[in-house]
Amino acid sequence: MVDDELWALIEPLLPERSPGPRPVSDRLCLQGILFVLYNDIAWQLLPPELGFGSGQTCWRRLDRWQKAGVFDQLHRILLAELHAAGELDWSRACVDGPHPREKGGADTGPSPIDRRKTGSKHHLICDGRGVPLKVITTAANVNDVTQTLALVDGIPPVSGRPRRRPDALLGVKGYDSNAHRDELRHRRILPVISRKGSPNIKGIGKLRYVVEQTFALLHHFKRLAVRWERRTELHDAFVSLACSLICWRRLKKARS
Repeated sequence: MVDDELWALIEPLLPERSPGPRPVSDRLCLQGILFVLYNDIAWQLLPPELGFGSGQTCWRRLDRWQKAGVFDQLHRILLAELHAAGELDWSRACVDGPHPREKGGADTGPSPIDRRKTGSKHHLICDGRGVPLKVITTAANVNDVTQTLALVDGIPPVSGRPRRRPDALLGVKGYDSNAHRDELRHRRILPVISRKGSPNIKGIGKLRYVVEQTFALLHHFKRLAVRWERRTELHDAFVSLACSLICWRRLKKARS
């Protein structure tokens, strides 16, 4: 269900209705989309008795809202609310890119750890408390380090200008790159990244556990644990919506 406070944030972001009959309200369609996100069922199996409309109707609404940038805007607004409430930890950010069990489609490639099966994966950057700041979907064979700067530069400008960036970036050996370290320093971000062939930086695991925790929260939404959308933009719509819901829960907890 979509509570009244969350709907009050979402409704102004929705594009104007196109002409023609619309028997199912936007709020009910959003609840149908959330049902699919949580339960990972095929669109055509969305139970009609729930009153959310047909799976095709919800799918069309998801497609239309994604093209209008609704879910990215919602994520940005909630991050700004968390920042204003002092709930974002800018002292450090953490990056990671594990390999979820995702199906083929756009942005897929052979996984280097799964017998070369095709698939895709998520690359995530979160703040020091595990709040998801940016997620990028790529083919499974894309090296994690190649997405480092895209993740950092993709952090939404939640606190006005100049754009707020984390003071430090924590990463495992998969992010070991002197060129990327230089670029991070150029952005006034301290790279805390273990080097290949050397022991891990002491204590980095205790600081990085939040990114693993955030991945667990993301993949609690079953639609993200196994990717079925052939179109990357629709999968990314689900990702942005899941990130928004995680942020919304944290915001509600901070306000209570």
